[in-house]
Amino acid sequence: MKAETLKKRLDKNRPMTVVTIRIPEDVVEDLKRLAPLLGFSGYQPLIRAYIGQGLRADLERLENHTVSALIASLKRHGVSDEVIHEALSEVAHSS
Repeated sequence: MKAETLKKRLDKNRPMTVVTIRIPEDVVEDLKRLAPLLGFSGYQPLIRAYIGQGLRADLERLENHTVSALIASLKRHGVSDEVIHEALSEVAHSS
């Protein structure tokens, strides 16, 4: 994740929107019981944390898949491993 995107994600004052979701009562009760044990002020922040964790994992997986697909395509087009490695190093150092 890029540094600027990460800064935005960590901003506690970023805009929020209301979402309505149906969740089984027993799951909500478990969330309410678990939230304070995990250091959350309530079950809704815990739900947001769970969603955020899953979202970050999926975004990372998607980004890694995209990079892997790009590398494979470059190799099929005759780009050498050395050139690909140099390009990846440049990108890593510029982030």
